[in-house]
Amino acid sequence: MVNRTHAATKARTLSRQNLSPAWSTIRGRKSGFAAVLIAVAVGSAVITACGVLLETGISSGVPAERYHRAAVVVGGHQAMPVQGDTDPRLAERVRLPAATVAKVAAIKGVQTAVGDVSVRMTLLKDDSVLDGPPVYGHAWSASVLTPFTLRSGTPPQTAGDVVLDSDLAQRTGAGPGDTITLATGSKPDTYRVSGVAEPATSLRRQSAVFFTAHQAAQLHGTSATIDAVGVLAAKGTDPDDLADRIDKAMPGVATYTGEDRGDAETLDIGQMRSFLIEVASAFGATMILLVIIVVAGTLALSVQQRRRELALLRAIGATPRQVLRMIGGEAILVGGIGAALGAVPGIGLALLLHTVFTAAGALPYGFSLVITPLPVLFALLICVLAARTGGRLAARRAANVSAVEALGDVAVEPRKLGRLRLSLGLLLLPAGLAAAIVLPIALPGESAIEGAAGSALLLVIATGLLGPRLFGGIATLLGRRPGGVTRFLALANSRARARRLSSATTPLIMGVTMASAQLFSATTLAATAHDQVATGVIADHLLTSGSAGISPDLAHALRSVPGVRTVAPVARTSTILTWPDGDGIQYRISTTQGLDPATVPGTMNLDVLRGDLSGLTGSTVALSRLVAGTVGADMGDRVDVRLGDGTAVKPKVIAIYENGFGFGDVTLPHDLVLAHTTDHLDQWLLVNSGPQADLNAALRPYPTMNVRDPATLTAAPTGNAGDSGISLVLNAVLLGYLAIAVVNTLVMATISRRREFALLRLIGTRTGQVRSMMRQEAALIVVCAVIVGTLAALPSLIGMSYAIRHSVFPAIPPLTYLGIVIAAAAIAWPAVMLPTRLALRPPAVQPE
Repeated sequence: MVNRTHAATKARTLSRQNLSPAWSTIRGRKSGFAAVLIAVAVGSAVITACGVLLETGISSGVPAERYHRAAVVVGGHQAMPVQGDTDPRLAERVRLPAATVAKVAAIKGVQTAVGDVSVRMTLLKDDSVLDGPPVYGHAWSASVLTPFTLRSGTPPQTAGDVVLDSDLAQRTGAGPGDTITLATGSKPDTYRVSGVAEPATSLRRQSAVFFTAHQAAQLHGTSATIDAVGVLAAKGTDPDDLADRIDKAMPGVATYTGEDRGDAETLDIGQMRSFLIEVASAFGATMILLVIIVVAGTLALSVQQRRRELALLRAIGATPRQVLRMIGGEAILVGGIGAALGAVPGIGLALLLHTVFTAAGALPYGFSLVITPLPVLFALLICVLAARTGGRLAARRAANVSAVEALGDVAVEPRKLGRLRLSLGLLLLPAGLAAAIVLPIALPGESAIEGAAGSALLLVIATGLLGPRLFGGIATLLGRRPGGVTRFLALANSRARARRLSSATTPLIMGVTMASAQLFSATTLAATAHDQVATGVIADHLLTSGSAGISPDLAHALRSVPGVRTVAPVARTSTILTWPDGDGIQYRISTTQGLDPATVPGTMNLDVLRGDLSGLTGSTVALSRLVAGTVGADMGDRVDVRLGDGTAVKPKVIAIYENGFGFGDVTLPHDLVLAHTTDHLDQWLLVNSGPQADLNAALRPYPTMNVRDPATLTAAPTGNAGDSGISLVLNAVLLGYLAIAVVNTLVMATISRRREFALLRLIGTRTGQVRSMMRQEAALIVVCAVIVGTLAALPSLIGMSYAIRHSVFPAIPPLTYLGIVIAAAAIAWPAVMLPTRLALRPPAVQPE
């Protein structure tokens, strides 16, 4: 019965009888509805762009390069299956048994099955690393998967022969008979170029060198495993049908066709796609909430400015329901038109973001944008619902008061807030403070950080609800200081029209709060990681590589150098920790390091809180304090860990440490981590030595190695290099939307005061005094927004800082905060003063 009544009410709202007067009102008050239209259109554009990026992450891919000719590529599952959630990507390649090639070849429809290995290599020219895309070594037999055609020379015949792709040969200036230097890890070897091969399609994301099958297996480290199987299909065989047959015959493998074949070539494509989906989903959800708040606030301001019109309607007999339906119809029409107008710019914004992400390296070359009607329709639905809800909430008071009260409300804003609005504001205010203060103390792990981060949003909403009281109170407080006539007028206006001031300033407060929360949470995390690394690295020297990594045997070689006391190899990867949560499981992707416990005391200090790292051998693990609290693990417990290549282990917790942000949240035995990485290379070496140790001389045979000051070490990266770039650009878009909303509402609020300005001038106020009054009001708006926005963000930042590093002082760079204040003033000041000048141009006797 309730649903039937609601449907009937909605149908009446959308009826021609209600939409017709709503359309007439919109046509007659174009300027009054322009601000709402802009808010909806810009919101629709941003939501559409988020939807396009999300769909791109789900559906798009990159064209295959090395596997261009392969109809199907068979590889390992590069994601951990999680029921009811997004499958997290694995950081390292999942390899297949070499016997997989023969099994695939036996399946109907397979013409040829070719095993392939990819060995990351570094090409040296004049003892320097050659710039360009990464170089991978393969067996010459895998060249048919592109295919490569010999342009000159012969295929590799011996272990010392190599074939270069044509682009690589051109960049090195090498041809058949010349010698080149290739390094696998740290060890360089000289090879004779036996030939130069031309690929059937250009290689933009990689370069290829080819060896004999035996040499490729030697470089790969074993002949027992391969990276993938390229399948050449028999004539007339559909690739998708063939992939289905392979899946059924071999359940433990993953098949790739079409653009998905690019995922099997390099792991970064799948990882970038997963990150894009995650970020677009989170950013889109935030934007939807912001659009609802901004559109509702803009509609509320529009309805407040029409109190005279609505009072007249009530006075001549319009019922509350009729007023509600009329405003609901207006909101639906404006929301629908604005959402439609924002669709094309939204697609343009998605194209722009895609271009920026690709140029910055956050997305791989060829990762095409997917554009379908679905994101546009979703944005249309969200914006119409936001406008409809906001219009109904804004119209409730105007529709429910009596006709006599409505006419009385025209002159003066009602001082009292609605009971529901006041109650919600008073409830959200302590809830936000509790989330920021209590949760970081009471909850373990990342739950404390997430709770503190959410408090900023609760406090912003509470500010919006209690805004008239807050701004009226600030105006009253400032009014105690003596001032001139214009100051008196500005403060009197602010007290009398606190509702208008609150509606116009809420987007600016949100901008200050969100900018402060995002920027200073990032600076706090960065400062924490920097401090942990600065105090945690106690070695004398840091050894890094200009190649893909450092060969494990180099650590053994350096230990024999006179004067060298300790050499600590550090291997890095990402692991997935899982733990039960009700009927399902939760997971967390964690930066992981592999250490030799014998070399830790003289090179690294993880600030161990409980336990001892000397026991880090076999099936053991050390966890950071935050991760231990997140997964609910303590000393002696066993935790479920998926290593970088998906291997499941259940090590025992032998230590809990503090310095997780600087070094990684999970620490495992060095050999265990190294064995389950793609390249089997260390990331850096920490060396303790005496003054007589000549490391530069010892490293002369290794041209890719560098000796650096440990102070130059930064916190270990936690993901793809472009991840932070994507987040930064999307946050800029979010703050840009809020800036547009600020200008929109302030211009709308100022332009609507032409009658007031004219009246002031008629009673003797000079034009200069009116401008001075508005300067005072603009200053008050900026001061209120900065103070309230800062106070709304500060509890969240304090809570996060305490949860992260047990300090109530977040890292707030003064110049960055000054930049936020200047930006708030630069946005708000012109949005008030320029419309004021326009409103004061007509003579006072012709205000309209």
